[in-house]
Order: sequence, then structure tokens, then C-alpha cells
Amino acid sequence: FLWVGERTRQPQGAHVEFLTGVENPVGAKVGPGTAPEDLVELCERLNPRRVAGRLTLLTRLGAERVGDVLPPLIRAVRESGVPVLWVCDPMHANTFVTPSGHKTRRFDDVLGEIEGFFAAHREAGSWPGGVHLEITGEDVTECLGGSEAVLEDQLDTRYETLCDPRLNARQSLDLAFRVAELMR
Repeated sequence: FLWVGERTRQPQGAHVEFLTGVENPVGAKVGPGTAPEDLVELCERLNPRRVAGRLTLLTRLGAERVGDVLPPLIRAVRESGVPVLWVCDPMHANTFVTPSGHKTRRFDDVLGEIEGFFAAHREAGSWPGGVHLEITGEDVTECLGGSEAVLEDQLDTRYETLCDPRLNARQSLDLAFRVAELMR
């Protein structure tokens, strides 16, 4: 699955030009600085024939911004008539580095962005198509919080990621049950 990132999704840029020639479904990351008119232009460029299933928009907005940023984006894209699949990627916009130097995320922020994603789609009469997470079945201590309440001073205990902090097995299950409740 090929996609353009937040920094490489200029509608007239080389990465988008490359994806216009790809027949398979493609995606684009959407960050909090995205203007509705720019997103519509990108959607029209990547899906000019308006093929359902062609384009996935992966939102990375942050728990604090999703409620303000997402609704106008949904409205603009819907009004354009370009069909898209909306997917929430709540991990990346909620990442921070602790004073001890650990890259981490708070479980409550990840969940908060997902809740805001579902609420925005419910409000707009749109369909929340999916959620992208970084998870593991291992008992790691890479993300803070959850029902086991991983604390900042516990990050060193089992911090094993080589790149992005993952929700551990318990946090992943907690989140799965909460997402299932949101889908009702």
C-alpha cells in the first residue's frame, strides 16, 4: 500500500505525480495543518475518476486538535464528490519525548484522538473507515497509561522498540474493546 506523507503530499509534487500513475489503491497522510481546499485538490489529483476504494486518507491530528480540524476536512471532501476511505492514525500526532529521552505516547491521548475521529464522522454523517495502530503482543513498557497504568519511570523496564513506541498487549486489548464500543 503506497501513500504520500505529510511532508510529500504537494498536489503538483513528484510523490503525488508518481502515485497518479499507480493503479492500486493509494493513501495520503493528513496532518493538523491541512487546509480543506488543499485536501480537496489532493483528492482530485489522486482520484480524478472518483473510483470508490482508490484513496485512503490517514488522519494524524492529535487528541487536542481532532475535534476542530477534522469536521471541515470531512465536509470539504464530501462536497467535492471524491470518494475516500477515512482512517485514523492516532499514534503519530500524540508522540512526545520524555525528559529521560524516551519517545512515547499516552494511552489516553491515543484513545482521545480515536474518540474525536468517531465523533467527527458521526456529526458529519460520514463513515469512520478504520484505525491504524502500532501494537505488540509483548509485555513492553513503551506507551504510558492504560489499565496497568504504565508510568514514565517504568519506561526503561521493557522499552524495546527500535523506532516507534507500541501499545503493549494489555493496552491493545483495552483499546480494541473501547473502539468496539465506539462502533455501536
